[in-house]
Formats: sequence, C-alpha cells, structure tokens
Amino acid sequence: MPLHVTNAPASASARTGSFDVNDWKSALHTVPTGLYIDGSWRESSDGSSIAVENPATGETLTEIASATTEDGAAALDAAVAASDGWAHTPPRYRGELLRRAFEVLTERADYFATLITLEMGKPLAQARAEVAYGAEFFRWYSEESVRMDGRWAISPDGRTRLLTMRQPVGPTLMITPWNFPLAMGTRKIGPAIAAGCTMVVKPASQTPLTMLALAALLAEVGVPAGVLNVIPTKTSGKVMTPLITDPRLRKLTFTGSTPVGKDLIRQSADQVLRVSMELGGNAPFLVFEDADLDAAVEGAMLAKMRNMGEACTAANRFLVHQSVAAQFAQLLSEKMSSEILGQGLDDGVTVGPLIDDKQRSKVAELVTDATDRGAEITTGGQRLDGPGYFYTPTVLNNVQPGSALLREEIFGPVAPIATFTDDDAAITRANDTEYGLAAYAYTSSNARTVKVAESLDFGMIGINQGIISNAAAPFGGMKHSGFGREGGVEGIDEYLETKYVGINPTETSTYRVPSRDAR
Repeated sequence: MPLHVTNAPASASARTGSFDVNDWKSALHTVPTGLYIDGSWRESSDGSSIAVENPATGETLTEIASATTEDGAAALDAAVAASDGWAHTPPRYRGELLRRAFEVLTERADYFATLITLEMGKPLAQARAEVAYGAEFFRWYSEESVRMDGRWAISPDGRTRLLTMRQPVGPTLMITPWNFPLAMGTRKIGPAIAAGCTMVVKPASQTPLTMLALAALLAEVGVPAGVLNVIPTKTSGKVMTPLITDPRLRKLTFTGSTPVGKDLIRQSADQVLRVSMELGGNAPFLVFEDADLDAAVEGAMLAKMRNMGEACTAANRFLVHQSVAAQFAQLLSEKMSSEILGQGLDDGVTVGPLIDDKQRSKVAELVTDATDRGAEITTGGQRLDGPGYFYTPTVLNNVQPGSALLREEIFGPVAPIATFTDDDAAITRANDTEYGLAAYAYTSSNARTVKVAESLDFGMIGINQGIISNAAAPFGGMKHSGFGREGGVEGIDEYLETKYVGINPTETSTYRVPSRDAR
C-alpha cells in the first residue's frame, strides 16, 4: 500500500516552520474545536463545551466540544471498525506515516509550541523542547514498526515446530495529562500506530488544544479514519467508564495521578484489559560529599524547574550530605532567585504559571506546613499578585522529617533540602516512599554510582544528569508509580500480544531421545 499524503485542512496547512509566535491568536483560530471521530470533526452530541483557560492570565482562550457518553461510544465504534484493517496494513506503511508525522511536526514546531504555552503555561523555550522530544517518539517508532519479529523453533522432542508471533493488542483507550500535552500523547500514539492498534484518546480538559491540532496533523499525513479518535470531555469518569467496561476495548494506558490510576486499574479488571500506568512520583535528588556542586546545582535546576516543577519526574526531595549542604543551598537559592516569571510567550521568561489556582494553593499549603515545622525559606515562598497562577521559585533549607512535602508530590517550583551523613541512610531515606518513578544522584565515585544505581528502588535513575527522559529509553516506574514502559524498544511491547502456534510436521518423526539405560 503506497503512502498517500492528503491535502491538509486549513487548521493544519496554515502552520509552517515560518509561523510567527507573536501571532498567537491565529494559532487559536486554526485549531479544530470539535471532536475527532472516524476521520471527521463533529460537535458534541448534546452541544456542551469546555472553556480552555490561559493559566498566565486566567482568561478563556477558546471553547471546544465536550464529549458525551454517546460520543465516547461512537469513538470506540470507529476504533473497533478500523481495527482489523489497520492491524493488517504493512508495517512499512505505518512506519512511513510516523516518519512523515515526525517531519511535519518538526516543521511546525513553533506553532505547536505556541499552543502548548498558551494552554499549559510553560515558557516557549520549554514548549519547543517538548515538541522536539514528543516528535522523537514518532521518529523512533517509525523505525521500530518493521522490527516486530517473532521466532521459529523446534520443540525439544523434535515433534513440533514452534511459531511465535506478535500481533496488535487491539483497540486502545489513552488518557493523557495536562503537563506535557504533546509528548504524553506522542509516546502513546507512536508505538500504537507502529504496532497496528487503533485508538481513542482522551486529553486533559485543561490542555486539549495541542492534541486536537495533532489529530489534524495525523489526518493530514494519511492516518486512516477510525485509527485515531480524540474526545476531550469535562465529564471524564462518566464518559470513560463505559469504554473501560466495554468488552471490545483491549487496552488502557493512563498517565496521571496514582489515586486516579488505581481507580482505573480496578475498573479495568472486569475486562482483564492490558493496562499500562505511568503514575505519580516522589523523586529523591542525592548530592554526595564528592559531587561537583556546580554540576549538581545545574542538574537540580533541570530536574526541579523543568515545567515549573509540574512533572512526575521532578526532583521532589533534595538529600544533601551535611558537609556540602550549606554551599549547595546557597548556590541553588541564587539560581532559583534569578529565574524570571511571566507569560511564557514573553521574551526572557524562564518560569511560567502553575496550571490553575487549585494547584498553586496546594503548593502554598505544602510550603506553609514545612515552615511551620522549622524549615527556612532561603528564596521565594510567595504567590504573585495579579492575574495568572504564579508562585515564586522556592528553596527550603533544613526541612524536617514529617513535613508533608517530603511525602507528597509537590508539582510546583519548590526545592526542599534535608541533610544526611551516611550513604546507606541516604539510600534508605530515598527509598522510603510508596513511589518509585525517578531518582537522581550526583557523585564522582564509580563505586558509589554502581551502589546507588543498584540500591535505589526507582524505574529511572539519573547519575550526574538532571534530565533522564529519552524516546530511546524505557520510561516508567515501580511500586505505586505504575507499571509498563513507554519509549525504547520496550515501549512497543505494551501494544503487542504474543501468540504461539504449534505445527505438526507433515511427516511424523520417528526419532526418540535415548534413555539412560540405552547409554
């Protein structure tokens, strides 16, 4: 089947590499506002809508259709109808679609980055980085689509030929979060397309615009009707539950909070769905006495302040050796205090708003709890007056055991520092959490590197680096941080079933394994 690139709709064709980020209103005007079901854009069945807010101003950017249970059923109908034909398309064809999607997404990086900044708040430079990161999943899985091999073997007794093959899981429900509205979608959609699975995608109601624009792009490059269906909704539980309990659905993948993930796992049990969950985190950031402190501070800024701290991989607990704690705290405070807050499209801004006032209030409450217990604010610790949901980058020194922010995911620009004097005690404290997603450590000792890597109970560990996400690596956690992996060669396995076929040769073998007595 040849690759056919259709003419782009106005919402996609207007976006090129020459897009002017200052003309952000034109970006909003070109984003589809309907539901994308079975290859067409449609209004909600009851006419309901979602107001999408700019967290930097509190103003409404636009309104989009909000899916109902009837719309959800229609989306799953479309995915089921397209499933068999899509599963039997040549892998090379699926890979070429992904490769073309990577190229077009890269060409339109400024357009997508502008949408991300408008609806999520992150500075434009970080939004561009998300586009580059998210696009990489399309390129990576365009290459993996042709590597889904099985195996052929002879049974030990010689009587059977063993054929093992891998086939698409089938229709998949994808629920994505608001903090990385592009990348959290592409790292699910990429392997699903490569594997031959059809999809129903439910983006977060706070940040649906990027996913709607991505759906338009994928339709433009030739992804067939029904393969991808996108249904934002403001009544998530009401719309998702019937889909999860529908026997035609075969997989559920979710990125979000641990409590919601646990509920979804329970719902998925009745249909014994294939489930992959990327849930909350409580990442420790260990700084040992032999660490390069300048490098550790630079890494801390990346691990903490990427996305304003609104990332499940964000450093949540800074455990610093007592001998270097004062210097580390001073250096980190200087860096944090130099950050520039503002609307993400403005020049020079390095820190945007939090997603909404609820999240900002949670961050403020965690800081108050820590200071009430004796922690010292060395910089920040304030809400900004005026429009938008801004909270100043904050460093807390001498954070005491029992403080809530050492147990809970902060999801904000707050760095709590506690000290240790013994390596084993530091590792024990780092592991003392129900979460197990990401961890970081800075040391110049190879022996300590090996010990830390082997001892930390986390799915991903960065040694002397503050960013660990990579399309070529398996992203995922342990314990209450979920199961399954996204990215790397492991990522496509989440969308494949293994089937074994035993084949009896046409001529029955008369060979017999010698007995012990015969020897």
